[in-house]
Amino acid sequence: MADSKLPKPLGRFAEVWCVDFEFRAPPGARPEPLCCVAIELRSGQQIRRWVDELHKGLPIGPGALYVAYYASAECGCHLALGWPLPGHVLDLFAEFRVFSNGRERELGVEGASLLSALAHFGLSHLDPERKATWRERIQAGPPYSAAEQLGILDYCASDVFALQALLPRLVARLQGRPHWLDHALLRGRYMRAAAHMEHSGIPLDAPTLRRLVGQWEPLKRALIDQVRSDYPFFEGVTLKLARFEQWLAAQGIAWPRTDTGRLSTTEDTFKQMARAHPVIAPVREVHQNLAKLRITDLSVGPDGHNRTLLSAFRARTGRNQPAASRFIFAPSVWLRSLIQPQPGQALAYVDFSSQEVGIAQPCPATPPCSAPTLLVIRTWALPSTPAWRRQRPPRPAALRTRCKAMVLGTLYGMQEASLAAAMGVCTAEARAMLQAHRRTYGTFWDWSQRVRDAAMLRGYVDTCFGWRLHVSGDTRATSLMNHPMQAHGAEMLRLACCLLTEDGIEVCAPVHDAVLAQSEASRIYEVVARTRHHMGRAARIILAGFDIRTDADVIAHPERLRDERGAAMWRTVSRLLCDLDGGPPPT
Repeated sequence: MADSKLPKPLGRFAEVWCVDFEFRAPPGARPEPLCCVAIELRSGQQIRRWVDELHKGLPIGPGALYVAYYASAECGCHLALGWPLPGHVLDLFAEFRVFSNGRERELGVEGASLLSALAHFGLSHLDPERKATWRERIQAGPPYSAAEQLGILDYCASDVFALQALLPRLVARLQGRPHWLDHALLRGRYMRAAAHMEHSGIPLDAPTLRRLVGQWEPLKRALIDQVRSDYPFFEGVTLKLARFEQWLAAQGIAWPRTDTGRLSTTEDTFKQMARAHPVIAPVREVHQNLAKLRITDLSVGPDGHNRTLLSAFRARTGRNQPAASRFIFAPSVWLRSLIQPQPGQALAYVDFSSQEVGIAQPCPATPPCSAPTLLVIRTWALPSTPAWRRQRPPRPAALRTRCKAMVLGTLYGMQEASLAAAMGVCTAEARAMLQAHRRTYGTFWDWSQRVRDAAMLRGYVDTCFGWRLHVSGDTRATSLMNHPMQAHGAEMLRLACCLLTEDGIEVCAPVHDAVLAQSEASRIYEVVARTRHHMGRAARIILAGFDIRTDADVIAHPERLRDERGAAMWRTVSRLLCDLDGGPPPT
């Protein structure tokens, strides 16, 4: 591509390289690079490297721009080869997501693959079936014939030519946005951090996992039988609604219903009700999780680490969206007890405290308005109706759960029926709480309405770093109200991960509003201090000086990660596992 055809915003870079790797990636393992093709757009220099030449590296200077499609994969190959990571990354996947986010139907876009991006801009590429054939051959592994080596290199080059064609089309549609390139480079910077985290992986108690896999089917049956004995409305794993309704009435639990009057059995309903009523948690585990859970799907490498694609920028809010069946933090919460540092190592789970609430103060991406009051629901701020007074006062933990549901629900416009389910109260009670909340926190509600109105007028809502949600006919008002909190939370965590990995801290994984880091046990408290420093710095950058507190839990070998929500289930699983295989209880 001659200089005259190079997109003008990229003129600040002396070199612009389009790069693609082909690699094998067994489940849970680090990538095994097979070949690489790169083109420098100013000079037209083209480099092709088969595996036996990859030791030569690429002549990409620190000031060059590195263009890829889903760049964490390319950066992961750099790490696997021991190459330095590129200094400036432009990820066309992330930028296509920014371009299309929220208006996929309007644009006729199906997914966010390279083929989808090319198809949208009317650019030709390798036939999808032929592409799939080459992918299958690559994953099948060596040996590769001379003809196959040439074919794989040509296939890899076709993706680089596609990048070369896509780059000016996509940049032309984005370059008019304020500070677009700076924001794009920040997204590319996160892809480098994601590569570091995917390279590290999450250490697991591999021996116990192997025992669970070996006994999984009888273990599931034993767990289901045990829950069924305590909850007499199951037949096998089938929940009988008539019996369940009678049991709920006996427990005094008001359960959400569908428009037809039937009990709602969605995952969201069970999740909300389990939070409000802990007695529901085992029911949810059987009905929504355990019967569907296939523990063999977890991506675990030969070194006992859980690794999977973090799927950065997949969610509309910009959050990561790793495959639920492959990522240890996604399925049933009791499985997190499999996370265990290796001998001599320690883990630190560091999370932002009340992140969404903190973001609800002056938000950089919202239209000018007075600062909404921080949402702290105090016991005496809740309404005191006769029905409320007749109830037994909730325990502190239950009160906290109800307050949290109220605080977070109002951030994205939760209505009375959903709030009632989340808090475990009747609809009238939830309505009274919302009315009291509106009276007490009128500034927040005014701000929230302004966010929604501005988005509807402009046709989009942005974060401070330009992650955009487009408004279409499918966009719900609650999504617009929720976007500033969730999307800025994602920006905050991404920036924190950049700062942490660039400081040499080994981050195993990002987890919504937290990170899991590891180090030698003797250095873990130093790592905790540095991690909290960088997370606080990220919060202050996103929120223009406002700080958000962090909490930290340290887990040193042989301890394992503990989550109180799954502690009882883990104890039950451990006991049943010992009964089934006669082995020792997990440490």
